Amino acid sequence: MDFPAIIDRFLEHLRVARGASEHTLRAYRSDFSFFSAFLSPKELAAPITKKSVRHYLAHLHELKASPQTILRRLSALRSLYKFAMREKLVQENPLEEIERPKKQKKLPVWVTYEQVELLFSKPDLSDHLGLRDRAIMELFYSSGLRLSELAALKRSDLDAKNKTLRILGKGKKERIVPVTATAVEWILRYLEHPMRKKIEIDPQAIFLNWKGSKLTPRSIDRNFAAYLKASGLSEKITPHTIRHTIATHWLEKGMDLKTIQLLLGHSSLATTTIYTHVSSKLKREVYDKTHPRA
Repeated sequence: MDFPAIIDRFLEHLRVARGASEHTLRAYRSDFSFFSAFLSPKELAAPITKKSVRHYLAHLHELKASPQTILRRLSALRSLYKFAMREKLVQENPLEEIERPKKQKKLPVWVTYEQVELLFSKPDLSDHLGLRDRAIMELFYSSGLRLSELAALKRSDLDAKNKTLRILGKGKKERIVPVTATAVEWILRYLEHPMRKKIEIDPQAIFLNWKGSKLTPRSIDRNFAAYLKASGLSEKITPHTIRHTIATHWLEKGMDLKTIQLLLGHSSLATTTIYTHVSSKLKREVYDKTHPRA
């Protein structure tokens, strides 16, 4: 079976058997397309060899790709060939003897509570879209949702009385997360706005765009960029930064890692432990600024 056919089988397996999101499928397609573009037509039609993979790895280094990028692109190929070997689509795994590059540990970006408040003050609350954006910000900071999780929310997912949300996370894993009373108030205020009711095409979705359809992750990203620019905060900050921020603040206030893992929907506690490094860095900065002998 040629390389493009193996890719098609693998992506279909991810979509049907594993319930992978469109975002995940797009990421895999991108990594496979990059590798395919590097290969010659002859290589694409024949079984991929270890030599081709090593040449590809050298090519990535020549492009000065970061260790994280190289690791991700190789990881995608490893997953592909692990599937291909299991399904007997190939006889040999060309990734078998390829060494993994060392991953640079990057601390998550976070902002202070004062910066959070500054950002939250920017939406125009006289407009229903401003109310929507403030509710989105409050919800991000309340529960540490992923961007895709927030955009997918339906009215039936919100239990306003018990202040909880039903979240369908990565791999279709469901979890219940608490929501602050403040975030619930902003959501209800937005949902009850006359203009929201007037334009809604998708009444089941919580967050709508100006046309009345479900708001997309890309639109939320774009709106955040405008508010960040207005607040003078770094343009590198994204909605995901708020997820990192609340996790860091939770840890600073004494919440245990296991609870943070459950709230964020991390499959492994190892992923959550990164916030202990952020917390340590924060403590060091505060110490250096405040200690009279530092």
